[in-house]
Amino acid sequence: MPIEIVCKIKFAEEDAKPKEKEAGDEQSLLGAARGAAAPRDLATFASTSTLHGLGRACGPGPHGLRRTLWALALCTSLTAFLYQAAGLARGYLSWPHLVAMDPAAPAPVAGFPAVTLCNINRFRHSALSDADIFHLANLTGLPPKDRDGHRAAGLRYPEPDMVDILNRTGHQLADMLKSCNFSGHHCSASNFSVVYTRYGKCYTFNADPQSSLPSRAGGMGSGLEIMLDIQQEEYLPIWRETNETSFEAGIRVQIHSQEEPPYIHQLGFGVSPGFQTFVSCQEQRLTYLPQPWGNCRAESGLREPELQGYSAYSVSACRLRCEKEAVLQRCHCRMVHMPDSLGGGSEGPCFCPTPCNLTRYGKEISMVRIPNRGSARYLARKYNRNETYIRENFLVLDVFFEALTSEAMEQRAAYGFQALGYFFPRFLTALLYQVSRAHNCPLSLNPKVSWDRLKRVWRRPKTPLRTSSGGISTLGLQELKEQSPCLSRGRAEGGGASNLLPNHHHPHGPAGGLFEDFAC
Repeated sequence: MPIEIVCKIKFAEEDAKPKEKEAGDEQSLLGAARGAAAPRDLATFASTSTLHGLGRACGPGPHGLRRTLWALALCTSLTAFLYQAAGLARGYLSWPHLVAMDPAAPAPVAGFPAVTLCNINRFRHSALSDADIFHLANLTGLPPKDRDGHRAAGLRYPEPDMVDILNRTGHQLADMLKSCNFSGHHCSASNFSVVYTRYGKCYTFNADPQSSLPSRAGGMGSGLEIMLDIQQEEYLPIWRETNETSFEAGIRVQIHSQEEPPYIHQLGFGVSPGFQTFVSCQEQRLTYLPQPWGNCRAESGLREPELQGYSAYSVSACRLRCEKEAVLQRCHCRMVHMPDSLGGGSEGPCFCPTPCNLTRYGKEISMVRIPNRGSARYLARKYNRNETYIRENFLVLDVFFEALTSEAMEQRAAYGFQALGYFFPRFLTALLYQVSRAHNCPLSLNPKVSWDRLKRVWRRPKTPLRTSSGGISTLGLQELKEQSPCLSRGRAEGGGASNLLPNHHHPHGPAGGLFEDFAC
């Protein structure tokens, strides 16, 4: 049942000024009981603030050396705080990164990489026709000749077919490959795919990404082991030097993933005849960061290929694409190893960013000389060659995994947003807490408590606390409970009984005692 308390207030001075009377009418009885609002100046805020040193530097009191020292210490601390905050923000906005290396656990089966090999000599001398020599004069340096062996001035031949020339005149793998083994099983030239590079007709082992061969063990003998005859008697004689003239003898090899086309003239390594070359590989999975930390190219969600002519994006594919566009723009043609796709040349420099996810193979290369004296005689009899030919033309290539483990190298952001979470949220919380204390609306460091207090302040009824009729004010008990700080204090002091009624037992109280008695 609601209780109403009716109080009759008689003012001592009847002839007060109209302005003072109007102000007294507008002031609520509870506000008068609680006292005048505290002034909100810097000194009052500093004296009630929990910020260490602010009350001693800016609070009320005389000015002196002690306050000056406190103010100096406060300014120094604030300067250091702002310097640290600026350093953190500047470090975060520079987007630094670090590289983390994580060796993976051994796997029972690992996908074997693609192995591309090319004979350094692009054209077999015995396979070149007069028309081939005529069309390839700028590449080989050989002078064109007529049927009598003399150089002809006005020879005319039909337009060349470079694919046909490379297929006919290139070194054939069936002739070069003398033995082949993969993981203890016999292989042949049919396990290799034809691919065209700057070295002409080349061959790739394990090229199909849909049916990649697995490697079930690490170490020598568990990978690809082949013996090749480089056929030096078929190498072109050098009449004059050109940009494509080669003085070496051997093969070029590149170990790469199946999704990446060979870029063997820049990324391959050489294998010399007369040696057995051991290539110990280790799979490395690289993860780079996109903008703003790095410049890697993120994979698109579209099913269409990102580069025309290739199934997946790679740096090698992008470089070949750029070379093709430059040649197409200048010569209106393309070389055989360049992608056969539509589209004209692009203007400006070509930029090939690194993909954000990349698989490459680290290599350790070692070699021993072959053949020894006993094997030289055996190989000479087996292949009907002399021992000198065996030493100058035969080589053995052994490619294998060092262990069935992969090495993950990942770029990570050195400063994430969580790095600022140890600093700025606490600073903002403390700042809001101080501002709320200055506006008599203290917030708690607990977000739920602060939210409840804000809702109570927002939903506080706007109805007046009293209705005046002459000198009569009517107050509700619930309003006194919610707004009067004296209720709880009265309970604490009076042992649970609240003194809400005026005190009529002390008529000779001090001036203004009527208000004091009514308030508490």
